[in-house]
Amino acid sequence: MALRPDEFYDHARAAADEQLRLPLARMTGWEVSPFEAEGLRVSALRPPVLPEPPRHGEDPADCDECRSRDEGIWLDDRWRLARIPGPGVPLVLMLYPRDHYDMADLPDELAAELGVLTTHIVRHVQALPHVSRAHVYRIGDGAAHLHVWFFARPEGQSQLYGSWLPVWDDLLPEYPADVADADAAAVADALAASYGGRRPGADGQADA
Repeated sequence: MALRPDEFYDHARAAADEQLRLPLARMTGWEVSPFEAEGLRVSALRPPVLPEPPRHGEDPADCDECRSRDEGIWLDDRWRLARIPGPGVPLVLMLYPRDHYDMADLPDELAAELGVLTTHIVRHVQALPHVSRAHVYRIGDGAAHLHVWFFARPEGQSQLYGSWLPVWDDLLPEYPADVADADAAAVADALAASYGGRRPGADGQADA
C-alpha cells in the first residue's frame, strides 16, 4: 500500500534541508539538461493539499475538450487529433477521445484503438523530414478528459534527447507556424490513409 499523504510528505522532508529544499535531481547533471546545475535550487516542499482540487472537466458539462469534439487536424467517429499552437519543437499534437473518458475509464475497445492509433501517429510523425523521434506523454493531472501528447524531436538536436524535451520545447523560440501546419496536414493525411478517418476540410469534405 502506498504511503499516506502525510507519511509521504514526512518521508520527503527527512531528505530536505532546513528550508525544505531537496537536493538537485540527478537529471540536472545530464548533458541534455537545459540548465546548468550551478545556481539552481529546488523549490521548497509544500505540505499535501487534501482533498485535491478538481481537474478541469471533471463535470463533462464544463469540459472544453467535449465542446471541441468536432475540431482537429484529423477525426474519426471516436477520436480526434489536434495540433497544439506555439511550440518550440517542430510539431506538438494531442490525441483525444471525442466522448468524455479518462484513460482509466476507456472501454477495452477504445483502449485497444488507442494503442493502434498511437503507433500510427508515431510512425507518421517520425516519417516527417528532419524529425528523428516522436515522444509520447500521458499525464492527466490538469484535465479529466484523456489527452495524449506527441512531441516531434528535431533531427540532429541531441541536446533535446529524452525526458527534458517538453522543457526545451517551452524554452525554444516559437517554431514557424506555416511549417508546423504543413507537417500536421501531412501527418493527418497519412493517418487517414493508414488508419481511416479524415482530415476535416480536405478534398472538400465537411467537418464532422
